[in-house]
Amino acid sequence: MIKKLESISLKRHPKLNEKWVQEQIAADPTLLGLGDVEVKDIERRQPGAGRLDLLLYDTETLKRYEVEIQLGATDESHLIRTIEYWDVERRRYPQYEHTAVIVAEEITSRFLNVIHLFNGHIPLIALKMTAYQVGDEVALTFVKVLDEVNLGLVDEDEPVAEARDRPYWEAKASKATLALTDDLLNKVVKAVEPGAALKYNKHYVGLVIDGAAFNFVSFVPKKAHVIVSFRLERSEEVDAELDEAGLVKLAYDAQFRQYRVRIDANLKDQGREAMIELAKRARASFGKAG
Repeated sequence: MIKKLESISLKRHPKLNEKWVQEQIAADPTLLGLGDVEVKDIERRQPGAGRLDLLLYDTETLKRYEVEIQLGATDESHLIRTIEYWDVERRRYPQYEHTAVIVAEEITSRFLNVIHLFNGHIPLIALKMTAYQVGDEVALTFVKVLDEVNLGLVDEDEPVAEARDRPYWEAKASKATLALTDDLLNKVVKAVEPGAALKYNKHYVGLVIDGAAFNFVSFVPKKAHVIVSFRLERSEEVDAELDEAGLVKLAYDAQFRQYRVRIDANLKDQGREAMIELAKRARASFGKAG
């Protein structure tokens, strides 16, 4: 006989709390079902407005999610706080797309009615969180009750370059895309800067020259492809060259002035040559090493 899972209330749990939920999401933010997102910040301080539980971002689109967690049912103060934090972040970093995300154990009908009063101004996602007792462990599920509805890197914000190693990235991405990153280093970057080597950080794989960081090109390996960024001002000429080469362009990172392209194992010679030219321009604009 199959035993039915029994849900439990985190709000009334003697040991588990909001901090525990935050830690579970931070360990694997894809649990929320928002796509291939990563943690940008935890307990992010808001000027004059407390702390945002989690700031997540999509590594491909650079879209940001301001996430607030509520044990029990949603209430007015939780909604106001979530919208306030979303508004603070979008005003501070208007170059990114922002979406507010409310996570709660119960999404009330009154809450949903209030949301519709915004009438086209606030992109918001509501996730119903349910906890289940599974033996001695507790499992979490998240169900999207309200999908995103448009009802109607400044230095201080740059990802902290926390050191990691190659096995970390092979587990996070794949050995195949790490091999592809090696190939891009050898055939693209070293065609421009022969002394460059890879530097493994938590959020990206950068470059070092003579032991010093020199990220005119950087990489974010994924499971099946690699996102390659070139530090370079945007121009119509470069846009046209990338289109002609058939490279898959991602959203331009206006904050850090970076072109971003998605590369997989099927990279053609024409695309590789275009990347070399882009690397040359990025290297020249970045300045001399050291």
